[in-house]
Amino acid sequence: MNDIKALEQQVQDLRAQIQKSEKLSSLGILSAGIAHEIQNPLNFVINFSQMSNDMVDDLTDILDEKGIDLEDEANDELKETIATLRSYLAKIAEHGHRATDIIQGILLYSRGRSDEFMPTSIPKLLKEYVWLSFHAMRANLADFNVSIQEDYDPTLPEVKVIPQDISRAIINLMNNACYAVWKKQHDTATGSAYIPTVCVKAYQQEQTLYICIEDNGIGMSDQVKRKLFDAFFTTKPVGEGTGLGLSITRDIIEVKHHGQIKFESEENKYTRFTISIPMNL
Repeated sequence: MNDIKALEQQVQDLRAQIQKSEKLSSLGILSAGIAHEIQNPLNFVINFSQMSNDMVDDLTDILDEKGIDLEDEANDELKETIATLRSYLAKIAEHGHRATDIIQGILLYSRGRSDEFMPTSIPKLLKEYVWLSFHAMRANLADFNVSIQEDYDPTLPEVKVIPQDISRAIINLMNNACYAVWKKQHDTATGSAYIPTVCVKAYQQEQTLYICIEDNGIGMSDQVKRKLFDAFFTTKPVGEGTGLGLSITRDIIEVKHHGQIKFESEENKYTRFTISIPMNL
């Protein structure tokens, strides 16, 4: 009888997950449309910032032709204004390109190219989705904040992966890490000296890519460790987790990318996930 009830519950959970997947599919289509619409005005912002910067160059040339020496102390205010304007335009261009990268990531994710391996900059992908997870968690969890420490090997070459699948795995692991430190921070037994921290590393050893995500959050008990990759198993309250994130992540890493995902954890101290993927796929 208990087995029948457990099976019925799994069927209900699966039905709910399918409904959620359908909503996410619709959301992906909507996101792609929004991303396209945002890209057009964003291109104008970037282009006009460059044109404005060129006009500042023209302005300095005109001032020079008129014999106005910007190095003269009498023209310090004008010189400072031009320098400030240049710095503002550089910031506009920098954040405009940053927004473009985010939009391209959304478009790549929403196009559903689920089986296509592409040469990918792992540090760039990690930085994008680590911070995407951070901002999403910050928007959804009260008083959430965390110190994120990134260490990406600058010599790491592009690696052939399925980028939207790897990004999905990173978001799953980051969401769990952020939730773990948030949970510990709100534990009444945690002292004020506690600094929620998530460390993300990417490096190469021989022909293997390693990605490590470690947090100093609530950790895991032995019981949780045994069930960690089981479908529908979650330690989060009802409505806050489906219990499929880590199961999907393991499938992405071990089945699709022929790699491995391992973890170490000590209750109330830390959790570390290490992904290894062969680089010669």
